[in-house]
Amino acid sequence: MKNPHRFLFATLASLMLVAALWAMPPAIDNAQPAATAQTPASQLSVSGKITAVRKDSFTLAVAGGQASSGQQFAQEAPNAKSMVFQIDKNTTIEGKLKVNATADVTYREENGKNIAISVHVTA
Repeated sequence: MKNPHRFLFATLASLMLVAALWAMPPAIDNAQPAATAQTPASQLSVSGKITAVRKDSFTLAVAGGQASSGQQFAQEAPNAKSMVFQIDKNTTIEGKLKVNATADVTYREENGKNIAISVHVTA
């Protein structure tokens, strides 16, 4: 009589274990490959003199080492370099883009290009 009770108890315990495991949500791998993972683009800023203006871009002459990501760094030697900024539908421009005007540009780097986020032009 003891053996049938042991068998029944073992069977019920096994069924409860299987039911508990079956009720658990499946494990999901949330890791994305590095190539497809999107990281928010950091915003950079720079100031300089506008040297060329086109329909969808403009060129800015800036002092070397001036670009920063929200922090002010001591400027290095004044080696002027040119930076080309693309203008898209989301770019906000305060003032008129014209050659020899001074501009403060906030931008992001995307696919090797500088995309202007906002431009503040002063005479």
